[in-house]
Amino acid sequence: MLVGVYLSSDRASNGTISGDLLEELAGLVETAGAEVVGRITQNRPTPDPATYIGQGKVESLKQFVEAADADVVVFDNDLSPAQIRNLEETIGAKVLDRTEIILDIFSARAQTHEARLAVELAQLEYSLPRLKRMWTHLSRMKMGVGMRGPGEKQLETDRRLVEKRINDLRSDLKQIEKRKERAVAARSDRMTVSLVGYTNAGKSTLMNKLTDANVLAEDKLFATLDTRTRRWQLPGWGPVLLSDTVGFIRDLPHHLIASFKATLEETRQADLLIHVADASNPAALDQITSVYEVLHELGIDEKDTLLALNKVDRVSDPLALESLRSRYPHAVLVSAATGDGLPRLASAVSEALSKDFLDLEIHLSASNGKTLAFLAQYGEVLSRTYVEDRTVVHCKLPQKYLGPLRGQEDVQIRPYKSGDPTPAVTTNGHMLPPANVDEVA
Repeated sequence: MLVGVYLSSDRASNGTISGDLLEELAGLVETAGAEVVGRITQNRPTPDPATYIGQGKVESLKQFVEAADADVVVFDNDLSPAQIRNLEETIGAKVLDRTEIILDIFSARAQTHEARLAVELAQLEYSLPRLKRMWTHLSRMKMGVGMRGPGEKQLETDRRLVEKRINDLRSDLKQIEKRKERAVAARSDRMTVSLVGYTNAGKSTLMNKLTDANVLAEDKLFATLDTRTRRWQLPGWGPVLLSDTVGFIRDLPHHLIASFKATLEETRQADLLIHVADASNPAALDQITSVYEVLHELGIDEKDTLLALNKVDRVSDPLALESLRSRYPHAVLVSAATGDGLPRLASAVSEALSKDFLDLEIHLSASNGKTLAFLAQYGEVLSRTYVEDRTVVHCKLPQKYLGPLRGQEDVQIRPYKSGDPTPAVTTNGHMLPPANVDEVA
C-alpha cells in the first residue's frame, strides 16, 4: 500500500502538485520486487508529529490495508523512528519510508565491492537512530539503581557494534576514494565526458549506442550503480573517455550521496557533463531540477554541462516537448534507442570541449620530436614553420595540456596573433625572450 502526503511546500504556486509523485514511488516498489495493491494520498500543511498523516487517515489506512491484505505500507516521505513505530502499532503491518526502499534497491543491485561497501554504510547510518525500534520486544526491567533490563543492554551493545562498523566502512571507502582519485588523475591526459541524469533517463542505452560498451541497460530504476568508462571515438575530434554513472532521484538520501562519493569521482573530474533527461516523462522539468540539486550538493553544479533531451521517439505530447525546448533552447534532442540526433550530440560535445582550447604559437627545437608528437596527439596542429634549427607550431591546445609543456628549456609558448607571426629566432641567432605562460593560460 502506497501513501503520499503532499505538504504545502510541495505544491506549486497555483496550488497543484507537479506530476504524480506516487507514480515514481510505485516504480521504486516494483523495482524492489513488490506488488502495489493500492494508493492513498493526503494534503496537509505540515506533518503530524506522531504519525505524519492525520489520525482519521490512519484509521482509513488501517481499513484499506486489511481489505487489500497488504503486507507492507510504503510512505513517499521520510519518517522518524517514532512515527514508524506508532504507525505499525496502529495499522498492524510493516511500515517503510522512501529512503528504506531506495536503500533496498541499491543493496540488491550493488555488484562491485566498492558499491556494496557504500550501500552497507548508507544502510547502517540510516539504521543507527532506529535501533531502539528493533528491540521493543525486550523488556526494560528495573533491578536497582543504575541497572537496566536486557533490552537496554542489547540496544547499547548493538549501537556500539554499528558505530564501529560505520567507522570501519568509512575508513575502507576513504582508501577506495584515494585510489579512485589516483586512477582518474592518471587519465588526465585524456578529455573526459560523464553522463549524469535522473534514474531511468536512458544513460546506459546512450552509452551503448555511442561506444558499443554493452553495459546493462534496463527499463528499471537504478539499473546502474557502478561507474563504467569506455573510449568514445568522437567524430572530427578523436578519442575521449565517456563514463556512465549512477542515476539520481528526487530527495536522494544525503548519506547515500556521501557513501557513493568515490563512485562519482569520474563525474567530479570530468571535463564535460552530458545531462541526460527523459523528454517523454511528464515530470521531466522536476527531474531536471532534481539532478541539478544533486550536482549542487556534490559541488559540481558549475561544471560545463550539455543537456540532452532523450527518448524523443516516445514523446506523446508535442506541446510538452516544445515547452522543454523553449525552456532549454540549447538542449540537444536525441533518441538513444533509434540513434536519432546522435550526430548532433557529437557535434555539440566537440564544440563544448573546444571552448577551452587556446590558440597558441609554440617555439621549440626541430629535434624535439617528443613534444611535436604530444602536440599532434592532444592538440590541433594548424601549421609548422621551420627557421634554421627551430620549429614554430601554430596549434590549438586544451588548457589542461599546458602543464607538460611548462618547464621545458627549449619550449616557448605564446598567444597566436593572426597576420603577425613571430620568428623563432632573431637574425643573429639569439632566442627571443620567453612568453608569459601563465598569461596565456
